[in-house]
Amino acid sequence: MGLSRRDAERHTYGDYRRWPEAARYELIDGAAYAMAPAPSRLHQEVLGELFRQVANALQGQPCRPFIAPFDVRLPRAGEADDDIDTVVQPDLAVVCDPGKLDERGCRGAPDWVVEVLSTATAGHDQILKRALYERAGVREYWLVHPVDRIVTVHRLEADRYGVPEVREVKGRQPVGVLPGVEIDWDAFAAVFGS
Repeated sequence: MGLSRRDAERHTYGDYRRWPEAARYELIDGAAYAMAPAPSRLHQEVLGELFRQVANALQGQPCRPFIAPFDVRLPRAGEADDDIDTVVQPDLAVVCDPGKLDERGCRGAPDWVVEVLSTATAGHDQILKRALYERAGVREYWLVHPVDRIVTVHRLEADRYGVPEVREVKGRQPVGVLPGVEIDWDAFAAVFGS
């Protein structure tokens, strides 16, 4: 099951900013996809623990973590904000270049993006957004599968994602693009009920 489109029209960030805040969308190549309903408790707990660990590890460093809703505008070239046709809200994004941050969120590719998969978003995150993040230059993209308790890691190598690393969520796992930052999956035991 994929996320439904708002309509068949092509939209830009200028359109997106005029829509009511109650209706949340992501724009991918001008297509507006309705955001999934409120995430499950498991999704929220996994995301909360990830954010806690990352925020603690990055304290005092220039890299900054953000959780959805947080607009990431991905221009293709130097177009004005209102002409950008791709705006996403990753579950977790880490931005190391403060020049990409403004009051609206982030303009340009974050260094690291994490999506916590759910039934409603799995295909969208694994296919559309993976290709988008690769094209935009997101250096590392993690897909956390909380039900299956695995994580899929895509790393940018010469402008393309290489063979993904797939591993169980156990032990400690370094974040390749953030030296000194690692995720302690064993701290998720209470979240996963183990």
